[in-house]
Amino acid sequence: MSSNFETFWDHQSFAVIGHEARKNFPVLTYQGLKKHGKTVYPVDPSVQQIEGDRAYADLACLPDKADAAILEVPKEETVAWIGQVADAGIRDVWIHMGRDTPEALALAEEKGLNVRSGTCAVMYVTKGFTYHSIHKWIMQLIGKY
Repeated sequence: MSSNFETFWDHQSFAVIGHEARKNFPVLTYQGLKKHGKTVYPVDPSVQQIEGDRAYADLACLPDKADAAILEVPKEETVAWIGQVADAGIRDVWIHMGRDTPEALALAEEKGLNVRSGTCAVMYVTKGFTYHSIHKWIMQLIGKY
């Protein structure tokens, strides 16, 4: 049976949210999802483009609603983005490891979001032997994949 972390990737469209001006945009997650044939919207209020694709300032600007959102923003921005995710009607959200806060998790619960946190999204979307595949193997070994 697939875990809640694994079923997250069954969605067809994703908003990958970052803030390039403050922390590198999550390019590996973005590229990995595109390689899997998913529709991926880069959301970053600080840049016009990500990997040559138009970047959207917020979720309200997307041409279509995303099925799920991945947050890899500075930790102090997470709670505000959780609010935007909920307002956009997105129910599934991944908060990249080290980016969650008690306030963000409480708001997500209050809004009825299905949150995945505490681990790295990249280990689910990259293929081949990388640091992330080692991370994946370790997480599988300890039952947290």
